[in-house]
Amino acid sequence: MEQQAVQLDRDTFSCPICLDLLKDPVTTSCGHSYCMSCIKSFWDGENYKRIHSCPQCRKTFTPRPLLQKNTILAALVEQLKKTRLQAAPADHCYAGPEDVACDFCTGRKLKAIKSCLVCLTSYCEKHLQPHYDSATFKKHKLVEPSKNLQEKICSQHDEVMKMFCRTDQKCICVFCLLDEHKGHDTVSAAAERTDRQRELEERRGSIHQGIQDREKDVKLLQQEVEAINHSADEAVEDSEKIFTELIRLLQKRSSEVKHHIRSQQEDEVSRVKDVQEKLEQEITELKRKDAELEQLSHTEDHNQFLLNYPSLPPREPKGSSSINIRPLRHFEDVTAAVSELRDKLQDVLRDSWTNTSLMVTEVDNLFSEPEPKSRAGLIKYSCEITLDPNTANTRLVLSEGNRKVTAMGQPQSYSSHPGRFTNHPQVVSRESLTGRCYWEVEWSGQQVYVAVVYKSMSRAGDGDECLFGGNDKSWALYCSQSSMEFGHNNIWTSVSGPVSSRVGVFLDHGAGLLSFYSVSKTMTLLHRVQTRFTQPLHAGVWLHNTACSAEF
Repeated sequence: MEQQAVQLDRDTFSCPICLDLLKDPVTTSCGHSYCMSCIKSFWDGENYKRIHSCPQCRKTFTPRPLLQKNTILAALVEQLKKTRLQAAPADHCYAGPEDVACDFCTGRKLKAIKSCLVCLTSYCEKHLQPHYDSATFKKHKLVEPSKNLQEKICSQHDEVMKMFCRTDQKCICVFCLLDEHKGHDTVSAAAERTDRQRELEERRGSIHQGIQDREKDVKLLQQEVEAINHSADEAVEDSEKIFTELIRLLQKRSSEVKHHIRSQQEDEVSRVKDVQEKLEQEITELKRKDAELEQLSHTEDHNQFLLNYPSLPPREPKGSSSINIRPLRHFEDVTAAVSELRDKLQDVLRDSWTNTSLMVTEVDNLFSEPEPKSRAGLIKYSCEITLDPNTANTRLVLSEGNRKVTAMGQPQSYSSHPGRFTNHPQVVSRESLTGRCYWEVEWSGQQVYVAVVYKSMSRAGDGDECLFGGNDKSWALYCSQSSMEFGHNNIWTSVSGPVSSRVGVFLDHGAGLLSFYSVSKTMTLLHRVQTRFTQPLHAGVWLHNTACSAEF
């Protein structure tokens, strides 16, 4: 307890600048106490400001205060020094492996509380006392205990390095100024420390500002996350309600169709049974008459035969049936109508889903990923492309599971479809493309166009609005054996690069990025487009000449 009191007193009567017991203590008007030499040195360094401040509370003084020794505080410090000398060191005062030990202690060494840059020695409280009491040590420089005192000594002149060479950016002693650092830009270590301390504070100010800016950004991002989560939750809830209503509507229509079929079934069966019952009655009557005729045919009496014969009906019903039985296709028309409805609904849902996915994809992404730089990186986004037979021009033939198209000389017999290209040998994919996609096209022949197009691009006619690259709804790379061009909105630009029979296409729909690559042993970027896509895209090819082919 006594040792704890001593430590408490020592902290109470320590100078905030040198962290040692107060020497010639003085007290400023703001109530803080310092060693007279410490506060004077501190204010000397502030002379250039013409304003002096308290190192602890930063209260400013104008003009510089005249300081007087606080005699009461000085007496208390002296009493504390005597108490400290009489107190026995506690176990925690002895030096451990990580502590700086007193160089003067014998046996078990105490912790050093100060190191002297003049003596190049570290001292415990007891052995440091002469530095406070004797005038001989007044000019010695005491610092926090250090194990590396020799690093502060010039190895060449064995002197404390109190200077700093700005030319060589190193600490030197006063003798170095006359030797190898003669003529260099040199200042005192204290002055350099002051300058660097100021620079350090500026850097810390910049760092603190950076921290504040980033904390604001983090707060904004957190708000963005909350907004995204809230919006997504609302969208999910609303979508579930809409799909539930749609499912109920489909179930209702299904029930109505089922009821209609069953009702028609009952009417048809009832009509058939009525006819069947009538026919069965006629069969019974005919059998009865047949029995009478058979009996009459066995009559031996001619007069009796002739007498009974006129009572029979003059005519018999025809042998052939008058009922027309339809082929067994009673409700196939209903099934066909429902199938047609299913196909139309699938088309609507596919297009609607594509647009929905596009809207979700276009949610702002603060940290979009860069475009891959290698084929291995691009292949991670590879997607399967199949061509839509309903869009193929009649001079094109699809094969290999609709992944290959070949131009033919003779028109093919295709059914009429609103999505078919009527005049130009073009075809587009069944899949709509959003997000990040990559595919490759292997082509052969003389002239082939590799393209991406909006579904809304015109199909009927021979104008530019129906040609890949000839309008604002398509982007196309023209490839031949000797040259390449890129076209959009009927503006064609020559493309330089190695001509290859394999073209790679990378699409980042959300980022509005479209890139064409020449793919061989190496991967070469041919052309890149930066725009804003407003609709889902479809992959396409245009085979300009007969016998050209392209395979995805």
